[in-house]
Amino acid sequence: MKGLKLAISILMITMLFGCNASSEDGKSNDADGKKVTISYASWGLGTEKEQNIERLMIKAFEEKYSNIEIKLVESIPNDKWNDGLAAAASANEMPDVFMLSEIPPGVANDWLLDLSKLSADDADLAKVPEAVRKAATYGDTLFALPAGQQFLGYYVNKDMFNDANLDAPESGANINEFVDSVKRITNISKGKVGINNPMAILDWYPAAVSKTLGWYTYTEEGYHLDSTEFKEGQKIAKDIVTNDYAYESLTEEQKSNFDGSNAGEVWASGNMGVIWDGTWALTAFEENLDFDYDFIGIPGGRTVVANDYMGISKNTKHPKEAYIFSKWMSFGKEGYLKRIDIAAEKGKVLNGVPVTTDQDVLDAYFELQDLPGVRSSFDNLDNAIIEPVKAVPGYVQSRWEAPTGVSISEQPNANIHSLLEASIKGEIKLEDYLSQINNLANAKYVEAKKAIE
Repeated sequence: MKGLKLAISILMITMLFGCNASSEDGKSNDADGKKVTISYASWGLGTEKEQNIERLMIKAFEEKYSNIEIKLVESIPNDKWNDGLAAAASANEMPDVFMLSEIPPGVANDWLLDLSKLSADDADLAKVPEAVRKAATYGDTLFALPAGQQFLGYYVNKDMFNDANLDAPESGANINEFVDSVKRITNISKGKVGINNPMAILDWYPAAVSKTLGWYTYTEEGYHLDSTEFKEGQKIAKDIVTNDYAYESLTEEQKSNFDGSNAGEVWASGNMGVIWDGTWALTAFEENLDFDYDFIGIPGGRTVVANDYMGISKNTKHPKEAYIFSKWMSFGKEGYLKRIDIAAEKGKVLNGVPVTTDQDVLDAYFELQDLPGVRSSFDNLDNAIIEPVKAVPGYVQSRWEAPTGVSISEQPNANIHSLLEASIKGEIKLEDYLSQINNLANAKYVEAKKAIE
């Protein structure tokens, strides 16, 4: 059946690709057609030996655009991406095109080309959801291009619930149904647990129950961590942890009942009811899991979207060619159909979901990816929650890294994340520190916002 499906997919994609040929003629926009080299840095390239989809996409691009050569820059460390870009900028070796772990530092450091004119009449970019384009626009200037899209949420082990004669949580389940499922599937003595870690509830809960609050209570005015919604989410997460429904908070003795030494291994062994992850996990799940699973997003049914972005260097000598390449690798219709074509031909699962709303692309994509929950998430994109880490100034500090001056456990100056985590474990009372955390989060937001104005 899978073989037939794959064959149909390849045929359909080939037809789509043929019927939607690019208006480009295989050369860049340079009138003289001279050979142009574009340097490119990305954390998704894998190794030369692996020849993943990203590398195959680059080869396909070079075949189509015979006068544009792509030079891979692999010296930037994936775990210190911003530092690596800063070092490249200091050495006047900034790649022409590069992935962005965060957009604001690129704006503040004057790394990024103003893309407003290059993209002004791009019909493909117009098919990217407005919220995604807006997130890369500061003032009236577009500084980055949408390079990919992921959905965040929970995956459910349907077999585990069926074996226990319990109803598995589905897309759109309300918060009470979801929490009840996590609790009922847990049986520590038999090596069964409900969830990996409930910390994500702090992020999604406010937006799931409020029409005005966003992820981690963010709005354009700042954070609202002293809100009733944030307190309610913290209370639910604390209940899950302190009553032993989450694997990562169990004692070592309790963990000895499980197959696996970490949450990922316990999930893969089929003994965890739901796990928090993103659609980037689809490839690994498809290749390694031997139980029936689905993606169910977050309770309430709103889709959580995390976007990747890429920038073009302000100092590039070939802005048009850099734009053509960026589009091919990201939001462009022709490029994404080619990406699906490659995945079908190689029998690979696509990493992430299309960032375009183009119907031909979506039809081809869902010929390969048939998880009901992923389709449901697409259907609910009009009411999506945008994870702000890539685009909101100072978010990393406001959510995780800003030191609070509070001493907990062995940390004399715990950061915001550690303080929130301690409150969920019952080590501190959240109400004693919430006003302080809220003020600090907003101060970091304002500070970073001023740096790019």
